[in-house]
Amino acid sequence: MNDDFENVKEYDIRGDMTVNELVSQMGGAGFQATHIGRAIETIKAMKEEKEITIFLSFTANMVASGLRSIFAKMAKEKFIDVIITTGGSIDHDLILAYEKYGLGDFNLDDAKLHHDGINRLGNILVPTDRYILLEEKIKPIFEGVYEKTKSTSPSELIHEIGKTIDDDNSIMKWATKNDIPIFCPGITDSSIGLQMFFFKQDHPDFAVDVTGDMKKLANIVMLAKKTGGIILGGGISKHHTIGVNVVRDGLDYAVYLTTAGEWDGSLSGAKTNEAVSWGKINERARPVTVHGDAVVTFPLIMAGVFK
Repeated sequence: MNDDFENVKEYDIRGDMTVNELVSQMGGAGFQATHIGRAIETIKAMKEEKEITIFLSFTANMVASGLRSIFAKMAKEKFIDVIITTGGSIDHDLILAYEKYGLGDFNLDDAKLHHDGINRLGNILVPTDRYILLEEKIKPIFEGVYEKTKSTSPSELIHEIGKTIDDDNSIMKWATKNDIPIFCPGITDSSIGLQMFFFKQDHPDFAVDVTGDMKKLANIVMLAKKTGGIILGGGISKHHTIGVNVVRDGLDYAVYLTTAGEWDGSLSGAKTNEAVSWGKINERARPVTVHGDAVVTFPLIMAGVFK
């Protein structure tokens, strides 16, 4: 074997070891454990930059899980500068500020769940009455925004929602307090989007302009000395994050966490090297792709980073 290769390091597992002791061994273990180690080092390198704007993007399903409090912690500690996510994330963060979700199983009887008024998100159970709660909470916010202005942007609306929340595990609460913008280009694809439609029936001049955030987001990117992306999952959150960075020759750092494969050409499964071809990640960037459930991989990564 070429002596230039680093040797695989076998785990030394003990019953009394800490999470950080375990994570510190993962970089040398091979397969996705090595990618977790590289993700930790890449995020640490982002934070060591004196002038960098760090983007965090994630999909709605993750906010329904235990990851919500980690995203909130990152906003609370100003670990990140910009959040880009989906409309469903706003739904879940608002609901969970007041009520919990249940834990079930992937193989439950879905017809029975439907009959019982329970919606299944993988093995997470969301009772339908949670959306009645959402309607009760969002209506006064719409009314308050409408009194000030007939048209608002998603980030401005989310900022107003954050002002109403008093839950320390809320992403919107800490983003609002620390003036971290949350961009949500697909906000109409959500329960809040449905409530917008209902509100417009009595207030036809009310508008949430998704193009209203484009200049604000572009200015953040163009004025940044360097940019880094921590990107969990795919879809519109991922693409809006890497897509806007085209205006500055791509992200300087990028960490992808995904369960999708690239064989079908989908954006969700595309690895970091594909984004280089589009100019969405800089040719000289430090990218890494971690394959696996983010509810497992991201806490391990952030445990290593926060250490």
